Amino acid sequence: MSDEQREAMLDEDEFDEDEDFADVEEAEETAEEEEDAGDALAAELAEQKEQYLRLFAEFDNFRKRTAKEKLETYGDATAKTVEQLLPVVDNFERAIDAPCTDAQYKEGMEMIFSQLKATLEKLGVTEIEALGAEFDPNIHQAIKQAEADEEFAENTVCEVFQKGYKLKERLIRPAMVAVAN
Repeated sequence: MSDEQREAMLDEDEFDEDEDFADVEEAEETAEEEEDAGDALAAELAEQKEQYLRLFAEFDNFRKRTAKEKLETYGDATAKTVEQLLPVVDNFERAIDAPCTDAQYKEGMEMIFSQLKATLEKLGVTEIEALGAEFDPNIHQAIKQAEADEEFAENTVCEVFQKGYKLKERLIRPAMVAVAN
């Protein structure tokens, strides 16, 4: 081989080494770019996941809040309806207590009244026991004071003027009472 041929081969080898070195650098740059792109995608995925979790939590809170509001609205509507029916119940009781000469008529009124009370009980309406109970300003409305005697001790309800009612645990109407002093 001549010197010129050797130099040409060496130049070709050098050229190939330079080309290989460029390929390695290019591959490293590509790997770094892909890694940066992967990090960016991972960060974006984490951000999207957090947004999803926040949205899911917000929706869950909304669902619970609307369910609670629905129950409260139903309870308010029921309480308002029962409150409007209580004067009718009071008048029914007065009518039943009034003297009547027709036994069948009185029996029919008692049956209707018991049906009305059963319907109210199904709704969760209960009468507040007042006579002989200790006065509680949360469920009793004192409109008169009476002298304490042997039958009723001090701070005890001795007379009921109007019955009080609760809807489950909610006070619909306090009992109007006289309290022994």
